[in-house]
Amino acid sequence: MAPTRPYVLLSAAMSLDGHLDDASPERLLLSNPADFDRVDAQRADSDAILVGGNTLRADNPRLLVNDPGRRAARVAAGRPAYPLKVTLSASGALDADLRFWHTGGGKVAYTTEAGARRLRPALDGLAEVVALGSEVGLGAVLDDLGARGVRRLMVEGGGSVHTQFLAQGLADELQLVVAPLLVGQAAAPRFVHPAAFPGGPARRMRLLEARTVGDVVLLRYAPKEPAP
Repeated sequence: MAPTRPYVLLSAAMSLDGHLDDASPERLLLSNPADFDRVDAQRADSDAILVGGNTLRADNPRLLVNDPGRRAARVAAGRPAYPLKVTLSASGALDADLRFWHTGGGKVAYTTEAGARRLRPALDGLAEVVALGSEVGLGAVLDDLGARGVRRLMVEGGGSVHTQFLAQGLADELQLVVAPLLVGQAAAPRFVHPAAFPGGPARRMRLLEARTVGDVVLLRYAPKEPAP
């Protein structure tokens, strides 16, 4: 029997003009404390958190559940204190000094056969390295995560990863926060890249929820479902 793929939640915050960040070396904080806490709750509800290799290199995130009460609730329910942390890198060009490897619980890096030859010695004792052949296919990633018991996967970017999940029709839910600012820089990373999305520009997704969280707006969509 094929493994059950996890429920895939895409989570992102963007500016009014569709950027995930600006072009400066410092991280642009698009959200606010109330929304950061909401994201922390979503992480605590997830079995795994996925982020792309480009985002690891650019932002050096830790990707933790920060609230001690939420971690304690996970342990009380028989789950690890932290969700499994997952990354993707076809090249395997990921530094072992990144904070991602040294915080939280278990980690898995999905890569190619060539990337694995580079990553396995670098991440020895830090993460499990899984080679998926000549490319890092998202379907194969989801199948492997499902076989590991991951039932809910939270994807936190970046733009290339969000684009792939949406273009391949693999996202079950999109939680998009819109911040009240304009970046206006051509070199700044965008929420999604050009792609052939299912149904094309005429297809409207079903809106699940729209609400304010402080000064940002949270939009929840079901990408696989058309609008009524």
